[in-house]
Amino acid sequence: MKVLVPVKRVVDYNIKVRAKTDGSDVDIASAKMSINPFDEHAVEEAVRLKEAGIASEVIVVTSGAANSQDVLRHALAMGADRAILVETQTPLQALASAKVLHALVNKEQPQLVLIGKQAIDDDAAETGQMLAALWQVGQATFASSIAIANHQATVTREIDGGQETLVLSLPAVITADLRLNDPRYVKLPNLMQAKKKPIETIALADLNVDANPRLQLLKVAEPPARAAGVMVNSVTELVAKLHAAKVL
Repeated sequence: MKVLVPVKRVVDYNIKVRAKTDGSDVDIASAKMSINPFDEHAVEEAVRLKEAGIASEVIVVTSGAANSQDVLRHALAMGADRAILVETQTPLQALASAKVLHALVNKEQPQLVLIGKQAIDDDAAETGQMLAALWQVGQATFASSIAIANHQATVTREIDGGQETLVLSLPAVITADLRLNDPRYVKLPNLMQAKKKPIETIALADLNVDANPRLQLLKVAEPPARAAGVMVNSVTELVAKLHAAKVL
C-alpha cells in the first residue's frame, strides 16, 4: 500500500507573527519556519504503517519555493521513502493545493492520503476535504486513531459530542488530529542522511492545474490590545461595573 503525505512549510508554532506596517500581510521575512504540526502527525502515522508492514512506501510532497525542501527533508528523516517538491513562487490557496495533490494522486496512485487536518498559518482545514471530492473517494477528518485491514480504514475521529468511528474503503483521504500520535524525535544522523536523499522537483506548470487564487487578502491587522483588569472591593461594585460596561 502506497501512502502519500502532503506537508506544508509554516511559521514555527513558537513564533509570534506580526502584521506588516502597511497591513498587506504578516511579516515572515526573518521568521523561523518548520513543518506544519498537524502534517508532522500525518507523517508519523504513515511511517508507523510502514513499520507495521501495512504500507509499502511513504511519499511526502509539498508546494513552494526551493527553500521548502527543509520540511521534506524533515519528513525523510522521520522515515519517509521519497519526497516531491512542486516548485512555485506563489503561495497556493486550499483549492489550488487540492488540485495539485489530485494531479499527483493520478500520477502516483496511492491507496491512502494522510494529511494534517489544517495548517496553523491559515487554519482553513479545507485541503483534505477538497482533495477527497476531486478524487471522488471517501474521507475521514480529524482522525485520532487509524487501523488499516482488508483494504479498509477504521478511523476514530473527534466530534463535538465526543468520538465517532468510521469505516472507509480504500483509496481514501484521512486528515490527522494532534491526538493521533506523538511524532518521534528526529535524530541528527537521520537528518544528515536525509540531506543526501534526492528530492523530485516538478514545476507547477507541468501539472496543468488551475492554481489561480479564489480569495483576495484585503488587510491584516493585529487584534486590539486587551484592557487592563480592574480590582473591585465588593460584589456590589462588580455588578455596577458590569452594568456600566453593558454586559449585564
